[in-house]
Amino acid sequence: MKLITLEEHFLDKRISEANDAFNPPSPEQPKELQDFYKSRIRFGQALFDIKDKRLPYMDSQRISMQVLSYTSPISDKVPAHEAVKICRQANDILAERIAEYPDRFAGFATLPMADPKAAADELERCVKEYHFCGTLVAGQYQEHFYDEPQFFPIFERAEKLDVPVSFHPALINPRIQDFYFTSPNWGLAVAGQFASAGYGWHMDVGIHVLRMIMSGIFDKLPGLKIISGHWGELVPAFLERLDYMFSPEITGLKKNISEYYKENVYVTPSGIFSSMQLEYLVKLMGADHILYAVDFPYIQPDNVYEFLDESNLTREQKELIAHGNAERILHLGGN
Repeated sequence: MKLITLEEHFLDKRISEANDAFNPPSPEQPKELQDFYKSRIRFGQALFDIKDKRLPYMDSQRISMQVLSYTSPISDKVPAHEAVKICRQANDILAERIAEYPDRFAGFATLPMADPKAAADELERCVKEYHFCGTLVAGQYQEHFYDEPQFFPIFERAEKLDVPVSFHPALINPRIQDFYFTSPNWGLAVAGQFASAGYGWHMDVGIHVLRMIMSGIFDKLPGLKIISGHWGELVPAFLERLDYMFSPEITGLKKNISEYYKENVYVTPSGIFSSMQLEYLVKLMGADHILYAVDFPYIQPDNVYEFLDESNLTREQKELIAHGNAERILHLGGN
């Protein structure tokens, strides 16, 4: 069984330095919080090293191909004209690395969300010139969700090119982080985890995907595909409730929320290898709407192949999730 995984992260020092020039570290952060964030990048070398870190792990887990994406898309503090240049360079560098191992890697484009028209053009350049298979966007841009009209050209171009947009977590709004996740009952390290990978990130991305649906974008772009990791970022369990609370009579949409979700959204495990969630999502969404993902190098499970191969799914369902859906949706069938 061939495995194709996405949401597999990559960095290049040149791009990190260019981005960090506009994002100097905050000196006022308490030491406890600084130590927490440092602990989260303990796999840092694997982000940069393909030959000695990434490929051995892939081979050990029988991963045929990873779809690479920059772990931290360009910050919203970078001016638009600089963001366009940095993103173009980032995509050129990623294309060079993929070209070294064309049978093992594919790529998601990094886009300058500060300039939606330039972002749409850069997506098209990457798809046509480098055969990238979509894009990954993270968080919001300067507290603006991507359902807002100014970002529509990006999604319009993605539909035209027939490539998906993957929605990924990012640091959430500090005001929200402080209000929801900080308390005198626990330390800053717990607050940081609670607001990020422990819960807050997933709530935030789930809301983002729901905002996309409620904006009516899938009525305008019925062929648009969105990828949502971590088993759908908490949303699938609430689809029945969402349909009950937000009927088409209330939203003005053509369909129920769950219909858009099951038709236009594709979910991945992002390394959360839970048999209960796998079986639930297959029953809810169908095996044809699940892609495989590890979230390397932040997650490095040692049962990537076995989790799916030893599951209770049929062989056909396993093959779809392992590689068939990726080949179809990301146009990787030729690899």
